[in-house]
Amino acid sequence: MSRTVAVVERILSANDQMALENRSELDAAGVLAVNLMASPGAGKTSLIMATVEALRDEFRIAGVDGDLATSIDADRIAALGVPAVQINTGGACHLDAVMLRGALPQLPLAELDLLLVENVGNLICPSGFRLGVHRNVLVASVPEGDDKPYKYPGMYQGVDSMLLNKMDVLDAFDFDIDYFRRGVEILNPGLAFFPLSCKTGEGLEAWLSWLRDEASAFRAAGGAGYEIR
Repeated sequence: MSRTVAVVERILSANDQMALENRSELDAAGVLAVNLMASPGAGKTSLIMATVEALRDEFRIAGVDGDLATSIDADRIAALGVPAVQINTGGACHLDAVMLRGALPQLPLAELDLLLVENVGNLICPSGFRLGVHRNVLVASVPEGDDKPYKYPGMYQGVDSMLLNKMDVLDAFDFDIDYFRRGVEILNPGLAFFPLSCKTGEGLEAWLSWLRDEASAFRAAGGAGYEIR
């Protein structure tokens, strides 16, 4: 084994151990955590904001936002009246379990039901680092093009559901939904798929229903039986 491979394996092993600690803390607090991944501009923050606005009367929600710099997105989430923590990665192209570990003490976990984690905008790195969350969600968008499942297979393989955002501009782009979905199905058969528009609200209810179902199952299981993510 080369030295480089050994170092990478040690880093991932340490990250996985920290992810277990994050997961244990979230389970103990009864907080369902969802990791949202996407390329830059796909609409992660818009989705979090729409979700908070729709579910704030049903769930006590908080957000964690990962970006290379600035607190712009976390400030937008906090403006909705929910706790929000900004993680600036300082150039790293993903969140990892250590970063999330540092954010958790800044949140009132005992007073929460749902934590929405916005990962750094990237279709490669975030899929390689477990955070200790309960579910991973991918947000794709129409302007990105319909070839992304074929170009970035690792991201599509490791998620529990996916959303296709910006359906309101579908007519303006040469986007073949059938081609896109075939690529997704090859990598992740039967993956829950929600075409929607955060701008118009089209299709949002299906996503919210999925999230409600996940929260209900989480409460019933007490966190047990959920694979570490």
